[in-house]
Amino acid sequence: MDFTFTEEQQAAAEAAKGVFAPVAPDAVPSPSRTSGAVAEDFDRALWARLADADLLSLLLAGESGGAGLDAVALCLVLRESAEVLARVPLLEHSAAAAAVQAYGTKELAADLLPRAGRGETVLTVAAHGRTGHDPAELAVTARRDGDTWVLDGVQTAVAWAYGADAILVPAHTGAGGAGSTGGTDGTESPGAPGDRCVLALVPREHEGAVLAEQISTTGERLGELRLENARVPAHHVIEKDGAWEWLRELLTTGTCALALGLGSRVLRMTADYTGKREQFGHPIATFQAVAVQAADRYIDLSAMEATLWQAAWRISSGAPGALPAAADVAVAKIWAAEGVRRVVQTAQHLHGGFGADTDYPLHRYHAWAKHLELALGPAAAHEEALGDLLAAHPPN
Repeated sequence: MDFTFTEEQQAAAEAAKGVFAPVAPDAVPSPSRTSGAVAEDFDRALWARLADADLLSLLLAGESGGAGLDAVALCLVLRESAEVLARVPLLEHSAAAAAVQAYGTKELAADLLPRAGRGETVLTVAAHGRTGHDPAELAVTARRDGDTWVLDGVQTAVAWAYGADAILVPAHTGAGGAGSTGGTDGTESPGAPGDRCVLALVPREHEGAVLAEQISTTGERLGELRLENARVPAHHVIEKDGAWEWLRELLTTGTCALALGLGSRVLRMTADYTGKREQFGHPIATFQAVAVQAADRYIDLSAMEATLWQAAWRISSGAPGALPAAADVAVAKIWAAEGVRRVVQTAQHLHGGFGADTDYPLHRYHAWAKHLELALGPAAAHEEALGDLLAAHPPN
């Protein structure tokens, strides 16, 4: 395989660098200095600049006004966004639009995608389930009722929920398929034979849909989405098999790209600081213990990058292999979740007391790194999932 980026992918990354160059990570108040969210809304001015640069339609086809690029190009742009902690729903919006394009009805795609590509309609995804630890597709039930689908359940920590116009919600149909009420006790039977997953596009302000405010470790405003007898038109529901699995893998791989961008900027900050900070008449970067720790973190970032591009390439190409793309995504998650934590912890340690100063941007990078680590989940769980995949797909 060839991991050389195409001219189009490189052009997207260069355009992103230009858009994100003026963004100052320390311009937003620190979450430790406010009792609520750091801001009511995401950065709309930056969002407009991304739209003007055609970076909100990277994955969309030409008929929808897009560039027709792939997950690799999106990850290149996301890496640039994380370096400046860009406060925009770029990942969630792009992934939701791509899922509608790949799996949605023609009616929904024709109506939604051109507006999404221009940034006029903002999308996000409910991807964390009821508690953040259970599968998102099991947190909401969906049943067909004539020309509508009826949704009930709760999704937690929906990113940028208050700023989005619509939320793409995974839901399961119950053991009997569409219209089933589940078991004999009237409850659903998640994961039972016949149960399947659908994706419903729910407007933020919709009858039967209520948001409750949550605050992330970054100080950003999240939303708990509560659905009670919420009716969605049938053409706003994606029923094709594999849609949620594909969307989930794209979201995860994009999160790994965010972790890589954040970690890269933090390591550069650390190199700059340790090269200038002197003790005993010498820069501390020349001390063996400091150099070894920095080298270890460079190895982490190199592994994060290699596994990220492998996962993004598999999602983009659909290339056959001994293991499904989920295996490469699991490996990328393991390195990203562990690596981004180690990078920021080492940075805090090598900065000393200066790293804990909330007036210094490293504080915000640490908070965002913790949020990404929690979003990716524990490495042990991904290792277990990878083991299951290896057991199910033994090498030839």
